[in-house]
Amino acid sequence: MPFVNESGNADTEYLSDGMTETLISSLSQLPNLNVKARSSVFRYKGKETDLQKIAQELNVQAILNGRVVQRGEQLILNLELVDARTENVIWSEQYNRKQADLISLQNEIARDVSNKLKLKLTGADEQKIARNYTTNPEAYQLYLKGRYHWNKRKPEEHRKAIEYFEQAIALDPNYALAYSGLADCYAVDSSPVKGQEKILKLRAAANKALEIDGSLGEPHAALANVYWNERDWAGAEREFKRAIELNPNYATARQWYAELLTSLGRHEEAIAEIKRAREYDPLSLVINSDMIYILTMARRYDEAIAQAKKTLEMEPGWTTARYFLAQVYVFKGIYEESLAEEEKALDFSDRSAEKKAVAKQELAAIREAYRKSGAKGYWQKRLEIEKQYLARGEESSPFFIAQIYTHLGEKDEALKWLEKAVEQHDDDDLIKVYPAFAPLRDDPRYKDLLKRMNLPE
Repeated sequence: MPFVNESGNADTEYLSDGMTETLISSLSQLPNLNVKARSSVFRYKGKETDLQKIAQELNVQAILNGRVVQRGEQLILNLELVDARTENVIWSEQYNRKQADLISLQNEIARDVSNKLKLKLTGADEQKIARNYTTNPEAYQLYLKGRYHWNKRKPEEHRKAIEYFEQAIALDPNYALAYSGLADCYAVDSSPVKGQEKILKLRAAANKALEIDGSLGEPHAALANVYWNERDWAGAEREFKRAIELNPNYATARQWYAELLTSLGRHEEAIAEIKRAREYDPLSLVINSDMIYILTMARRYDEAIAQAKKTLEMEPGWTTARYFLAQVYVFKGIYEESLAEEEKALDFSDRSAEKKAVAKQELAAIREAYRKSGAKGYWQKRLEIEKQYLARGEESSPFFIAQIYTHLGEKDEALKWLEKAVEQHDDDDLIKVYPAFAPLRDDPRYKDLLKRMNLPE
């Protein structure tokens, strides 16, 4: 479970969170131990918890709790390993160390926990647990601060994360994990850096991490996104497979690989892979949402709806799941329900009150058009709104406009906008599998698009 910061100082929250994440990472490398991912266990942070309920939700046999107190340069860590079925304490320990000894403390804890779980460690396993990626305690703390901000998954937080990782690298230029953290900052949609600069920085950071330590799985997964951007699907798949081979518990690599398999039309493989990702990270909203999208692209709409409802039970305000659910309803031709989900997503979104009001007016106009003229009225009103965005010079999606024209039966316009989507890398990797484009699939121009993107027909 997330270690509790009992220092009474929010500025040291990175320390309790970082120690938890580092221990998860260390123990995850052991082949006979299934350790749940950070994003699942951190959903319990700050909440009153029933151990048996947690064990059932995460499908685990034992739970490790920790409390961290920092007093000046002194760290006090209390750990308790509990049998989740009986709630009996298997083992407890208090560690008193100086903050400068944090690196060796992490290794000691990982070794103690594995011993108390009676794991039979090979020499290679012992080496994994004892591995120090830096000997500089200040660099290590900067790395923990970087991870703390990276996990918030917002552009402004990722800017801070990048600064901390770069400071860690300045202190230890051979710190592979810090380079890996940098690569992760550039690999996600919430990266503060966009376009070609993002790809260049991602490639450089991932390659440097692997140059220092080729045994890390995470940089391979990050690097796969570079190949993906270049439409080198085989290269991306190779890197994802290597990441999973090196770190089978790394749920994010499995999630991203599932997305790649979806884009290639390998739906059964994609569904199997996203289910594996969820096994390692069962409460991840991102992974559970991705399952909605992956089932939708496989045209398993009823399963996608059921998955969306499960995800929203976990977090009703998770707007990604609501937008994916709205999308499924469109594909099923249930437009009223789709608009209702969009409205709910809007209510939960962090848009300004002014922008919400404008969006609500647009949805009301779309609903009225649908009630008057059915699906054709729905799409005509959508097109009218998109044209207004373009006329005002506001951001618009060529991929979505292509979808609108396809629904309206205007193939020439649809293909013209798909060309723009490919030029702008706007969801273009979905062109092969997106259900709306089924009417275009026999058109030679559509086939030529797939060929130019190196996608199989």
